[in-house]
Amino acid sequence: MPRVSEAHLAARRQQILDAARICFARNGFHATSMQDVINEAELSVGAFYRYFRSKEELVQAIAEEVLGTVDVMLDEMRAMDSPPPVAEVMRRLLRFVDLQVGPAGVFPMALQVWAESLRNPQLAEFVRQVYGKMRAHFDDLARRQIEAGHLPAGTDPAAVGSVLFGLIPAYALQRVLLGELEPETFIAGIEALMHPTTPR
Repeated sequence: MPRVSEAHLAARRQQILDAARICFARNGFHATSMQDVINEAELSVGAFYRYFRSKEELVQAIAEEVLGTVDVMLDEMRAMDSPPPVAEVMRRLLRFVDLQVGPAGVFPMALQVWAESLRNPQLAEFVRQVYGKMRAHFDDLARRQIEAGHLPAGTDPAAVGSVLFGLIPAYALQRVLLGELEPETFIAGIEALMHPTTPR
């Protein structure tokens, strides 16, 4: 029997993930069955289960794809000799978020996964790990901001990191629920809060 190439395996795995995204967007996470994804991917049951055994595994794989993109973006900013100011860091991240709030993005699915994680211990642990890892990136970004002099010396990087991290879902939620918030408006609000004028 001929050996299947790594490229073929990767392409088939991506085919399944693309099908899962379509099904989750169309039917919602809870209402989507594994058979729905199998049908959408146009694969046999045996071929499908060679790659994934549960919806939770599908969600994890999709989230890891997105996190990989975020990791690359944050690594690029960390690699700069002088990190950009907080507003520019957030501007770049919000542009990425904008790509994820539409029907083809993962944020609408993330909302469903958050809700499902309240009653699904496996998903709850996965959500905790994913967001804990992402939060650590923001702590590191805050630390570099302090070292570069963009934030006052003595600032607690964990405190700043928690706020910066919290701004991402806050922006995405408003984009999904209200659909009218622009990145520059949000950035202007951040800058106004960071540099308030002194009362006369």
